Amino acid sequence: MYGFCGKTSAHCGEGCQSGPCSQAPISPAPSAAPAPQNSNPGSIRTVGQSGVPAMHAALLPNGRVVFQDKVENYTQVKLSNGHYAYSAEYDPYSNTNTPLAYKTNAFCSGGTFLSNGTLLNVGGNAPLTWLDDTVGNGFQGIRYLTRSSGDASLDGENWNEPGNQLNTARWYPTLQTLPDGSILVASGSLNGLDPTVLANNNPTYEILSAEGVTHGQSITMQLLLKAQPYYMYPFIHLLPDGTLFVFVSKSSEIFDMASQNTIKSFPDLVNYRTYPNTGGSVMLSLTAQSKWTPEIMVCGGGAYQDITSPTDPSCGRIAPLAPNAAWEMDAMPEGRGMVEAVLLPDGTVLWVNGAQKGAEGFNLAADPAFEVLIYDPKAPLGQRWTTGASSTIPRLYHSVALLLLDGTLMIAGSNPDQMPVVAPDVDPQGFHTEFAVEIYTPPYLSGDNANRRPTAITLSTLDLEAGGASTFTISFTAPVNAQKVQVALYHGGFVTHAVHMSHRMLFLETQSWRAGATEQTITVTGPPNNNVAPPGPHVVYVVVDGVPGVGQFVMVS
Repeated sequence: MYGFCGKTSAHCGEGCQSGPCSQAPISPAPSAAPAPQNSNPGSIRTVGQSGVPAMHAALLPNGRVVFQDKVENYTQVKLSNGHYAYSAEYDPYSNTNTPLAYKTNAFCSGGTFLSNGTLLNVGGNAPLTWLDDTVGNGFQGIRYLTRSSGDASLDGENWNEPGNQLNTARWYPTLQTLPDGSILVASGSLNGLDPTVLANNNPTYEILSAEGVTHGQSITMQLLLKAQPYYMYPFIHLLPDGTLFVFVSKSSEIFDMASQNTIKSFPDLVNYRTYPNTGGSVMLSLTAQSKWTPEIMVCGGGAYQDITSPTDPSCGRIAPLAPNAAWEMDAMPEGRGMVEAVLLPDGTVLWVNGAQKGAEGFNLAADPAFEVLIYDPKAPLGQRWTTGASSTIPRLYHSVALLLLDGTLMIAGSNPDQMPVVAPDVDPQGFHTEFAVEIYTPPYLSGDNANRRPTAITLSTLDLEAGGASTFTISFTAPVNAQKVQVALYHGGFVTHAVHMSHRMLFLETQSWRAGATEQTITVTGPPNNNVAPPGPHVVYVVVDGVPGVGQFVMVS
């Protein structure tokens, strides 16, 4: 166990001997609040096998999902050289997987998309040559995976690693695509060793070019420095004014990349919310109607890294750009660690996966959380949570969840073992490595809603320009007597360890909708700038009366 106490403002309070907090947390945090079942809870079904343990995942521009893992002594798939594959490309239409090769160990790495649509993956861990001498040191590794919605010849191609590296080693880094297309890479461990020994840590950030090449300088970020040892995989959200909301441990701030300075700090939340007591964080959907006002939500976490650690049910929600920004507190139906948030095209948020006891790490969690939680940000405080369908599969350390083009949620992973353990070999007190892939069908596609999707959707262009004067049209067939339309612009980003990097949803302004008509052509105003929609691949969903059609990939420039 580490990090229960410390000597910084991020580690003060009950149980510590370091004195009072410099930024007093909101106290007391609300306890778990029972939530009613949603009137339409949706459903979960198992559809396939991931091929590799799904530690990392991303929805690719070809509509497939890439899974990525560390070097292992077993996966379900092998490469042509006879070695096990540690990455796989999963086709959600056929529910089949294709093994992919990489050259450097991507264990606990980070990722985001470049402005040209290529998936960027950086950092990782040391080679395990006694298992696989074809995979090298990944601490400074940079990997690229290119897919296209219009070129199927790229499908199944391996990761590309031309040999360029990060400026410094990073294990557990967070990435965020910036408005100019460059990439922020923040935090990480230098060697994967004990983070209570500060010499092991890398509380810095570096910038990569829009092509994914480092500028060659690592700069200390004071918030990361102060939050050690709880400084890895910070929550980072790009705000609509171009600044960054950064949350780590229990502390948060607005960081200005241009001046390299903190411009606003916020009161601490209680308990720990980032690795190893990871909760989840999301920037709620941005809307033209609200003039793109951002709100950040942080839920779950825990007290310390041990299987005995109580998890936290409380959530904080804040509008960071408001003049007197303050945390509004709420609570989930139960405490959860490793809980992750996924934005949906109807404006709600799904919170899935995780455990009700313990923390991230090998065999450090118990009491899996099986139930999907549905959060409605527009409902009154105290009425925002309902429960959805339940799974029977534990999704603990190294699990993922992500939105697919058809509007369903893919859930995969759970490998809380140092090397894969396949049932029935698992210890009765432990959890095996999970390869099953599940699909959760949300309320908006359940029951009669499945027959009320907009269809025959045609966009006038697949290249969207960020700028207030840019418009495009969408033609589609609406269900009979439809009354309302929304157009969502979604970026799923890169998913790992309950952290969704560069994840965001926008609702764009629309015109020319004719209530009750079936054949529709609407005019949509594009995102106002790249602060709101960074360049790169996004998905357009047409949502009619709360029911989305099948999404289509576009490129935002």
